Amino acid sequence: MDFDDQLRRYFGSTDLASLTPGGVDAGVERMAVDFGMEQDRGRRFALWTVMHLFGAAPDLDVAFKDEEDRNAARDFMDMLARAEES
Repeated sequence: MDFDDQLRRYFGSTDLASLTPGGVDAGVERMAVDFGMEQDRGRRFALWTVMHLFGAAPDLDVAFKDEEDRNAARDFMDMLARAEES
């Protein structure tokens, strides 16, 4: 699952600057529905990361049953925080 593919699927564009607030909300809602139905761990994680970027990801204990997945999500959040500090 490619980031640009996710943007096209949920927001209809890879140009985030062109999205209206309503378009962002609708795309995030579609992601949340797909996230709730997705069974594949990798795809769930990919959806969660994009939802996190939009400030809409569910809490880790709700999102991931497996501790390994929660730790990977924590690592992702730490990586983003370090990038923002740079």
